[in-house]
Amino acid sequence: MEKQKKVAVAGAGSWGTALAMVLADNGCDVRLWGNKPAQIEEINGKHTNEAYLPGVTLPENIVGHSSLDKALEGVDTVIVAVPTKAIRDVVKQINEAAKQPLTVVHVSKGIEPGTLMRISEMIEEEGDAAVVKDVVVLAGPSHAEEVSLRHPTTVTVSSKNMEAAKSVQDLFINHNFRVYTNPDLVGVEIGTALKNIIALAAGITDGLGYGDNAKAALMTRGLAEIARLGTVMGANPLTFAGLTGVGDLIVTCTSVHSRNWRAGNMLGKGQKLDDVLENMGMVVEGVRTTKAAYQLAEKYNVKMPITMALYGVLFDGKDVRDAVDSLMSRDKKSEMDDLVNILQESK
Repeated sequence: MEKQKKVAVAGAGSWGTALAMVLADNGCDVRLWGNKPAQIEEINGKHTNEAYLPGVTLPENIVGHSSLDKALEGVDTVIVAVPTKAIRDVVKQINEAAKQPLTVVHVSKGIEPGTLMRISEMIEEEGDAAVVKDVVVLAGPSHAEEVSLRHPTTVTVSSKNMEAAKSVQDLFINHNFRVYTNPDLVGVEIGTALKNIIALAAGITDGLGYGDNAKAALMTRGLAEIARLGTVMGANPLTFAGLTGVGDLIVTCTSVHSRNWRAGNMLGKGQKLDDVLENMGMVVEGVRTTKAAYQLAEKYNVKMPITMALYGVLFDGKDVRDAVDSLMSRDKKSEMDDLVNILQESK
């Protein structure tokens, strides 16, 4: 009989908990680590995590831990499900707590302002070489709320070491949760991070009451922006036609589950950014990612008009209607020329 696989999940928010449920459904012994003792007590005592996944019952083979040392005992894979800004601190804690080499699977979606590093690069830089054996990213169109209800979901895994990615594919895949592999690590991470920028903008257009025409145009041109930057950074342009490109973009720009869409919607209705972030009560990755993408556009001399307009709204106090007007009054150009240029950048 095959021994039950032990897996740790660092981060007991909605996404970490939902992924812990997928692993538990696959028969794993899941250790869910969090830093709130009351939450861990609830997970173990009631098998719920009401603050993040209300109304959902957790499988009994998910055990909450407030000690990372205990959570990592005997595991060879840890899922890191924390906001981008917490990645470095959590990896440092893993360095201290781990007693064996680990495959680190990150499921966060962002880019670090200033360093302009993707999350896998942050983990590699911060991780102890004796602890962090491989880094794998798991991403795609997936809301935690729907995964926790076992609704059909499809994602992608990628890594510099595709054997490690395939092992993670085997770990997660089941009847409800389909997992593909993609060797384009840069494209997967860029697509899944930058779509949050476009989701913020889509929420703004909805908040302004501009309708489906505006949002469809925004998403289409937003995808071109993502691909334009990604290919300059070395990504395969085909990745942006896949799950972590157009797939992730659709789900994040059109769903009320999307934090970034909801935040943008509030901005479009006239609320101030600080008030929006306070009301959300959860991290809105698109805000930090907008700052990072703005810096990347300048670094690589890539035209990203939606990102630039959103940056003006978030950080320069620009009026949201003026930002939309500035996009609509840009110089005329050929759509096909733009697409051809993206393909040429990839060669």
